[in-house]
Amino acid sequence: MTDQHGELDAALERVIDAARRHLAAVRAAQGRIDDDDVWQAYVALNNASYAYDEQLLDAFGEVTPWDVDSIDPDEADERFGGGEGVEATDPHPRVISVRQRRDYRVPSVAALIRVAEVARREGTPEDDEPAPVEGVGEAVLELLQNGDGSLSALDVPELEPLDGVVMVSEVGTPVDLESFDDDDPAGPFQPAADDRLIGRLDEHPFLDLDEEHDHAH
Repeated sequence: MTDQHGELDAALERVIDAARRHLAAVRAAQGRIDDDDVWQAYVALNNASYAYDEQLLDAFGEVTPWDVDSIDPDEADERFGGGEGVEATDPHPRVISVRQRRDYRVPSVAALIRVAEVARREGTPEDDEPAPVEGVGEAVLELLQNGDGSLSALDVPELEPLDGVVMVSEVGTPVDLESFDDDDPAGPFQPAADDRLIGRLDEHPFLDLDEEHDHAH
């Protein structure tokens, strides 16, 4: 029994030491995602905890609150992306490009400009006089800037959404906006030769539900 107690003490010390090493790795990573040292320390802490739990169960029929399974260190390296000096072999690029287009009908240009001017006024300091909104395009830009920047900022009665499309692609290189002129209408959206289209989602916001039901039958 003495040897068993000694083995339990040693197993517990390994858990404590692994926990300290894990905390040190987390602190050193400073929030970095997928840090290799943090992952290796996590695996060591997991396996030390698992071993202690098993030994406690064998010795006294008791368990810890830790619900863990043993992790094979070699498999852990493969799951993380390779060990030291081994380049990750993930077959997919790390950059995903989402391109979205939606068209809108403008029932009343005057009404759209009025709502955009209200938005501009709300975003202008009280002591300043906001410049008038000139044209439909400027009105839409104002709504986007005043909102969250997404197309949901254009969900206003003064714009009638038409069909749209969303395309998701895997790309090798993220977009470099500095390489395109501000008035370039196509450059930032032009797919590169090595881009791979994953899928396309067509949007029909005003599809007649009764008509769709008829087609289903």
